[in-house]
Amino acid sequence: MSLWFECKVRYERMIENGTVKKVNEPYLVDALTFTEAEARIIEKITPFISGDFSISAVKKTKVSEIFFDETGDRYYMVKVNFVTIDEKSGNEKKSASFILVQASDFAGSLKRFEEGMKGTMSDYEIASITETPLMDVFPMEFKSVLTPEEAEEKRRLDDVNRRLAE
Repeated sequence: MSLWFECKVRYERMIENGTVKKVNEPYLVDALTFTEAEARIIEKITPFISGDFSISAVKKTKVSEIFFDETGDRYYMVKVNFVTIDEKSGNEKKSASFILVQASDFAGSLKRFEEGMKGTMSDYEIASITETPLMDVFPMEFKSVLTPEEAEEKRRLDDVNRRLAE
């Protein structure tokens, strides 16, 4: 499970009329700690910002999952209430969850959310969908530490071990 941090980056940006304006833009970063989140956002945005910038805030979010759509340029927060029945009392219980959806517009966010929820066994209801001010989202990138030769050797050993276990 990912732990998402919202990081706000303050810098000066030139706007359409040629004037320089201070902006404070939010980004979402997958990290384990506040320190790692700050380091990752600095690494990710440095190539795109000329001049000085600062990280003005880092906070944990309640995002439980993200449904990406590479054609989308906006992010929408979907509050979902999962419905369960308490076995002892028989009462219906709702637990809220927040899912971030990347889409081009509101209708696209609803469609992408429904696609992402296909196959789920839980009953749920959408409580709200709101557009967020997020500029971008940076999920964790896992890199293989094995060379191609090491990966092939590992695969061969796994095959041998699997045959021996049969």
